[in-house]
Amino acid sequence: MRAYDIIRKKRDGGTLSKEEIDFFVSGYCSGSITDEQAAAFLMAVYFRGLDPEETYSFTMAIVESGSTADLSGISGIKVDKHYTGGVGDKTTLIALPVAAACGAKIAKLSGRGLGHTGGTVDKLEAIPGYKTSLSGAAFAAVVNRTGAGIAGQSADLAPADKRFYALRDVTATVDVPCLIASSIMSKKLASGADRIVLDVKVGSGAFNKTLEAGKKLAHMMVDIGNRAGKKTVALLTDMDAPLGYAIGNSVEMTEALETLHGRGPTDLVQVSLSLAAELLFLSEKGSPEQCRALASAALKSGAALAKFEEMIAAQGGDSRCCRDYGILPLGKITADFTAQAEGYITGVDCEAYGRAALLLGAGRNRKEDPVDHGAGIILKKKTGDSVSKGETIATLYSTASDPGPALELLAASTFIGSEKPAVRRMILERIE
Repeated sequence: MRAYDIIRKKRDGGTLSKEEIDFFVSGYCSGSITDEQAAAFLMAVYFRGLDPEETYSFTMAIVESGSTADLSGISGIKVDKHYTGGVGDKTTLIALPVAAACGAKIAKLSGRGLGHTGGTVDKLEAIPGYKTSLSGAAFAAVVNRTGAGIAGQSADLAPADKRFYALRDVTATVDVPCLIASSIMSKKLASGADRIVLDVKVGSGAFNKTLEAGKKLAHMMVDIGNRAGKKTVALLTDMDAPLGYAIGNSVEMTEALETLHGRGPTDLVQVSLSLAAELLFLSEKGSPEQCRALASAALKSGAALAKFEEMIAAQGGDSRCCRDYGILPLGKITADFTAQAEGYITGVDCEAYGRAALLLGAGRNRKEDPVDHGAGIILKKKTGDSVSKGETIATLYSTASDPGPALELLAASTFIGSEKPAVRRMILERIE
């Protein structure tokens, strides 16, 4: 078997066998297949695609390139959640304690933010003392004790994905649905959970700009999960505007805590409860309707807040932050972004809002970049709200960055008109 023949076969529209895909992935990881050959393979896939069986085989070859998290020490059904990237999305910090308060077991291995998309690990590390690096035994102990744990992903999980992604990034082959699905699902399958809930974002702040693209990716990922014997459900959710009012690490943590106190914004509460209900459904806690009622009750009663306090303490964090937000960092450099005209906010470029937070220091352009946990944006007005000229739309926070460029970006990305836009639908579709 030769890499040359596999590349040519895919270039010419052929269907690759599992053995050919395994050979190529393992060969690239071992170094017997070169970057040049892997780049040619990726470009062939860009133009020819992978069918469902090929996509599954490619995903499993990536999973098998490294170790798989051993969650056998955790009792019961283990569920996991993943979202495909957006702006202001702190649903994990709400949905997990809600579901855990209802008896679910959630073992979540999360990544760090990159580009305009925030990372759950970065948000949690805004809490003094919170440990995201745990041994397998320590992580299992946290989940068994509290019902949920959130830790950083090990470098040993799906290492082939990192190699292929780095090459995709420099060869203009990132935006290939089958490769995106394989990249996401290889890490989820390697994370060891029994069942998976996917939050597939759709809109200007997401990778999937259209509902059609989101549905295509969601179907691929659900298919991969189910082929692997992991029951998988996907929700397509709106990302045409930031979720909630906070963008950044510490400010998003504060908004998540406010939500657990019962004071969260409607859009964030709706998506978080929908995801919590899916986690409970996959945990066999009842019908979808019963699980939604359980989730709502846990949020309303304060049980979810108490569970999050327990989760934070179990991973070494200062759980007093749940009651005293002053424990969380907040940048001292501030600036207000104001309306340039009177009318209604008819829409925003949501991705640009994420990039504005990145300019303030809330994110990273490269994986090794540091993050300013106190940097971020707190919105005062959102799409659909009326504004007067000069009225504050958002307040920006930073520790060291000049807010000027971020203000300019927000000004170019906020659209004001005379007619109030229609109310957005947050849950666009469910795929099982």
